[in-house]
Amino acid sequence: MDAIAARLAMSAECRALADAIGEYDAKGALAVGQRLRAEGARAELVAAALTQARLRSAATAKFGEFAAGMAFSQEGLEQATRLTVAALHARRYKEAGIERVADLTCGLGADAMAMAALGLGVVAFEKDEATAVLADHNLRHWPDAVVVHAESLSVVRDVEVDGIFADPARRSGAGRRHSPSDYLPPLDSVLGLRDQFPALGLKLGPGVPHEALPSDAECEWVSVDGDVVEVGVWCGPLARRVGHSALVIRHGVAHELAGDLHRGEVRPLGEFVAEPDGAVIRAGLVGALADELGAGLLDQTIAYLTADEAVESPFARCFRVEEVLPLDVKKVASALRARGVGTVEVKKRGVDVVPEVLRKQLKLRGDGSATVILTRVAGKRVAMLAQPV
Repeated sequence: MDAIAARLAMSAECRALADAIGEYDAKGALAVGQRLRAEGARAELVAAALTQARLRSAATAKFGEFAAGMAFSQEGLEQATRLTVAALHARRYKEAGIERVADLTCGLGADAMAMAALGLGVVAFEKDEATAVLADHNLRHWPDAVVVHAESLSVVRDVEVDGIFADPARRSGAGRRHSPSDYLPPLDSVLGLRDQFPALGLKLGPGVPHEALPSDAECEWVSVDGDVVEVGVWCGPLARRVGHSALVIRHGVAHELAGDLHRGEVRPLGEFVAEPDGAVIRAGLVGALADELGAGLLDQTIAYLTADEAVESPFARCFRVEEVLPLDVKKVASALRARGVGTVEVKKRGVDVVPEVLRKQLKLRGDGSATVILTRVAGKRVAMLAQPV
């Protein structure tokens, strides 16, 4: 999307037409477009309104009812912070006593919106002109939130703010940027602002190498309903502790785990197996969770826990192990058929198996369901037939 298309997308005429279109079946987009053009709407306006209506519907998962009043681009929506997570970011600054924040990479403005909603002043930088136009529209309700079309690192030291937030771009036309030095802006360049702005926060991809993160900050991996969405890096007064933590949000309720980075002890397989949430695993807190639950590891290199009693925790799913078999397709299929299982959830760690391929190989029929956990126990590849607790 270029700047001209962005201005068309945020025009009153386009927004009104998108309102009228509402949610529509993608298969019927051609018919909807033809009808609108037959009614006299310009072709470019129809195309823009159809795009905005589609993106609004997709954005509801991230922004809820606020999506209806926002303007979007496809790339911007994909990279935007979920509103529930953005609100937690904003609360960090508010609780730390920060009054004015520079958002170095505002995108569509999700984090800036959350900060402004809490009464913080925001200077939102965006180097892409089209995205800056969309962000300006999305932040129109807050007079103390200003969008600046500029390369933020070149000017931010001259801006009067007492906090910094950044979500460096980790994608380009060539694909994902895996090295923090290739982020836009580079991770080290953003962290270098701490000498002037100690209250600095970052949103990074959850797969960032631990060694690339500052050791004197709080690094918090976040998952939302099982999907690991980011690691937040909080420096200076924004940090509630130094070290790693996991924030697990389930059904809108946030649960926090922190602890030492250790693997925990290996124990023999018990009656129950627990699968830690992805945020716990990414944060390196499997051992800390094992300590909290009174559980042990199945293997030092595999993030499955085992216990003799069922565990209840927002940080893990628990399964009752009903049978343990060698990882052999025929034996697993026979055992499942004997139980009348026709639907399986396949989970695997530490074994080279493709779940989709295994399901086809099992050729199951029946009304029952089960979970098949493929992993290693005492160095042997096993398949555990289990039921969720």
